[in-house]
Amino acid sequence: MGPSESPGGKVVIDLDSLEKVRIIASTVRDKKAKDVTVLELKEISIITDYFVVCSGESTTQVRAIVDHIEERLRSQGFRPEGVEGYKNSQWILMDFGDVIVHVFEDETRKFYTIEKLWLDAPRIEI
Repeated sequence: MGPSESPGGKVVIDLDSLEKVRIIASTVRDKKAKDVTVLELKEISIITDYFVVCSGESTTQVRAIVDHIEERLRSQGFRPEGVEGYKNSQWILMDFGDVIVHVFEDETRKFYTIEKLWLDAPRIEI
């Protein structure tokens, strides 16, 4: 979908959930995120349409990935509804409503194995 103009004159870009996922996946790869996984939750949960899960080798890299996602999506007209875990940066969750992004530090991701909680969620190749 293309941009539209809001009543205040601000350009708003209408993206569907999957396009937002594609932008996020591309963005995290720019910062060398590892093991990028996209889970489709549309049919099995009311929480969100998609999870994007990835990891960084250090808390510094995790923060850099999250900062890059926020910057890139802001340029597309999106701000996260919430960001949790930034201070410790071992697991940062970014809630964009229809897409939730989980950025883990490697060891934290291995500990929580979030993908195992959603085994019946289809994996989407991006």
